[in-house]
Amino acid sequence: MIILSLFDGISGGRVALERANIPIEKYYASEIKETAIKVSKDNYKDIIQLGDVRTIRTTDLPKIDLLMFGSPCQDLSNAMKNRKGLTGEKSSLFFEALRILREVKPTYFLMENVASMKKEDKDIISKELGVEPILINSSLVSAQLRKRLYWTNIPNVDLPKDRGIELQSILTSGKTNRKKSRAILESESRPCVKKDRLLHRYNIGGFITLVFEGEFSEVDKIRVLNQTELERLQTLPEGYTKCLDRNSAAGVIGDGWTIDVIAHILSKLKVMEVKQEAMQSEARHSSQA
Repeated sequence: MIILSLFDGISGGRVALERANIPIEKYYASEIKETAIKVSKDNYKDIIQLGDVRTIRTTDLPKIDLLMFGSPCQDLSNAMKNRKGLTGEKSSLFFEALRILREVKPTYFLMENVASMKKEDKDIISKELGVEPILINSSLVSAQLRKRLYWTNIPNVDLPKDRGIELQSILTSGKTNRKKSRAILESESRPCVKKDRLLHRYNIGGFITLVFEGEFSEVDKIRVLNQTELERLQTLPEGYTKCLDRNSAAGVIGDGWTIDVIAHILSKLKVMEVKQEAMQSEARHSSQA
């Protein structure tokens, strides 16, 4: 398949395609974050980087079999105060993805974004894409609570089976008193250094997960999730972000996809059917021209 991945991040879509046993002919990626691109290049030398999504000229691209994107969520998430939704500076980039979708006319598409967006934003996206989203919590395939919406025209997408993975099982050391971690976010890259403050945020239900190397009451023996644990929560291959330090890796991991959720969705694709549909579509466009 020929893939176009917008807001590609660390190329989690590429990992998911491989995990779903889907052969790749070419993988085009649009990304501007240097640390994310560094991880992609460290793992895949053949990815074709296109740069900023706003500058992509679709006439330079071949027929795309699958377009994937998780457009920026900062203005959509309820974690952002005074969020502006799809009119916000970052989340409005959805409309650039929509432009590209309409221009390349891929055989299939897949979009991901936060489940906490306002109903009016969700309705706009659904109307523009022509499909309703499916809500999938990453907790079904990982030790992380992460509710996300997925819009796709891939047929027969359902919920993955619950694997029953608990947070304790993915820790490299220490213990936890929670079954699942909070959704890891880009903010994991900026952990608070004051341990009493960390514990306060943890106890009031903030966006943080802590590991206890001693008793649960010992403040001086708490720590944030390490790089390996963060990778495991997103079901990335261990060592995938090894070219970065812990905090830099946390930022791009938190920005990314839960790989096994994407692989589950992509597993519904039948590659030969995709190619046949692409050829039929191309033939129809040629006859109309």
